[in-house]
Amino acid sequence: MRKGRRVRLGDLIDDYCPRCKLLLNHDIASFRDNRVAKVICRTCFTEHPYLKGKAAAKKPPKARASSFDQVLAKVSTSAPDRPTPKKRALAPARYITRHSQRPPRGKG
Repeated sequence: MRKGRRVRLGDLIDDYCPRCKLLLNHDIASFRDNRVAKVICRTCFTEHPYLKGKAAAKKPPKARASSFDQVLAKVSTSAPDRPTPKKRALAPARYITRHSQRPPRGKG
């Protein structure tokens, strides 16, 4: 877009798309007080407020490792010591042959 040119409805503008999570081309959908109010993403066709190209603040990562360690500590200390179950002795495998002796093929 050239400087000095007023933007109109349907003009192309760059903005951050919260659905695509990228800075993409958008069409201007509405104005409020001579400023862009809403835009439509040309990739996913989502209408959202004009964010002026700024992405939303990223959330801090969750402390997964520490909570996992807490759960693991509770499980390992609260589990009673159980003797390991004895395994049954398996019977030896029996091999079955179906046609140990085939009848001779006769002619005729």
